[in-house]
Amino acid sequence: MAAAARGSRGFKRTSALLQPSIRRVSEQRGFAQSRLLTHWPEIAGEAIAAIARPVEVSYARQGMGATLTILTTGAQAPMLEMQKEALRERINAVYGYNAISRIRLTQTSPTGFAEGQADFTHREPTRAPADPPPEVAARAHDMTAPVADKDLRAALERLARNVLTRPTRTKGSSG
Repeated sequence: MAAAARGSRGFKRTSALLQPSIRRVSEQRGFAQSRLLTHWPEIAGEAIAAIARPVEVSYARQGMGATLTILTTGAQAPMLEMQKEALRERINAVYGYNAISRIRLTQTSPTGFAEGQADFTHREPTRAPADPPPEVAARAHDMTAPVADKDLRAALERLARNVLTRPTRTKGSSG
């Protein structure tokens, strides 16, 4: 008996601790199974997951089939519209029965504008610009030396370095 009590106070997996919170939030949006949210790229496929995400599942009054609302960008909506039936079949395969009878596309979030601004792509972190050549840094420092305020001088020096290292454009033959 002491071993059973001791086993319940040990370490727990993070997923076991987060599962009640995830279930509560997903059920508020109508997702009876949170797997649709957590495994969206696997269910929808990488191409669709890159341009869309599930937002809400709403059930009809009679309870026959649900409507899945998917958020996408305006440019991608026509492409996703053509793939709705295949996507519905893939989603219903996850549920194990014909749970989703209709897919509705939205280009804004039903709960507010902040969610509608979601970016679907995973971007590489931006890299810090490389240090400019020493002669450019010295010229930028000389140009900003008369400025008394040190914060303003530093900002102007960064601007000068960026302008001096920017590739020059040649005038084209058009115009």
